[in-house]
Amino acid sequence: MNESEFNQLADAALARIETAIDDCGSDVECNRSGNVLEIEFGDGQKIIINRHDVNQEIWVAAKSGGFHYAWLDGAWHSRRDDSELFGKLAELFAAQGEKISLP
Repeated sequence: MNESEFNQLADAALARIETAIDDCGSDVECNRSGNVLEIEFGDGQKIIINRHDVNQEIWVAAKSGGFHYAWLDGAWHSRRDDSELFGKLAELFAAQGEKISLP
């Protein structure tokens, strides 16, 4: 995949996450600055999601750990545990007592 294709896919994923957070109706703040999406929950816990251009991955940092997702077979998958990005985000939100729908 070339850089332009990666940027387009990663930006679409960040926009999808941002829209889902805006639509979830919860006490969750979402701020985007360039390639970084910062999500803050009511208790002050954060999830940071960023586009990592060099590795062509989306990185997620949460209290439970860091996760790296690459575009494989039409979805963002972790090479470590084969989790899928949007599924992992739903798990991380659930751990905070919040629900997010990422269609």
